[in-house]
Amino acid sequence: MSNIFPPPLVRRLKEEYDFEESLYFDTDSTNDQAKKALIIVDMQNDFLPRGSLAVAGGDEVLPVVNKIQSEFNLIVATQDWHPVDHASFASNHAGKNAMDIIDLDGLQQILWPDHCVQGSKGAEFSVDLETHRIELIVRKGTNKRIDSYSAFFDNGHKKSTGLAGYLIERGVQQVTVCGLAADFCVYYTAMDALELGFQAEILLDGTRAIDPDGFEKKIQLFKKKGGKLISKKERSPNGENGDLY
Repeated sequence: MSNIFPPPLVRRLKEEYDFEESLYFDTDSTNDQAKKALIIVDMQNDFLPRGSLAVAGGDEVLPVVNKIQSEFNLIVATQDWHPVDHASFASNHAGKNAMDIIDLDGLQQILWPDHCVQGSKGAEFSVDLETHRIELIVRKGTNKRIDSYSAFFDNGHKKSTGLAGYLIERGVQQVTVCGLAADFCVYYTAMDALELGFQAEILLDGTRAIDPDGFEKKIQLFKKKGGKLISKKERSPNGENGDLY
């Protein structure tokens, strides 16, 4: 029987779908490096300086994100990929401004400036991001009626991106999350990873927050759920992680 499936996810699949693990998912359990994946979140022009939803200091993480890629055999990246009429855009709500909060089909929704519109320059990855080792790109936020911060699900957990299944089939048990923005897409990606049964860590010097104070509060919950906070500066030469807090 394969042991690559995180136990909480196996229990959930068995309870909800009468799932049984299949031998064809077996992998080399002695290869710890194969069990780890790097998730690079939304390193797109609109979140960088001069972008429509620029995160302060967002460009500063690019050297860290590029350098750490050498420590992983599997690298995944995400792209916000919104239709122009996406309901999270303030411009699509008369009388509303960016950062206003509305109810959107029963979910609390922050209204954002138009950003990462499908096919636009702002939706492209930064030219300074090394992309040649990225094996999978997950596009999210494509449904105009619901936002999607996490790389795994939309904000209502109504639709999966399929990333969890991909990581499971690849034998991944631990994910390191970096990119933009720390307090939204990075945080919710890492939290969903924990919920799915993966070990998860956030690379602090590989991310920046829109609201640093709000992020400080969120990471307390992340740690309480079992997540780790690490820094490239704190990693030993063999790539082992250290918990900073």
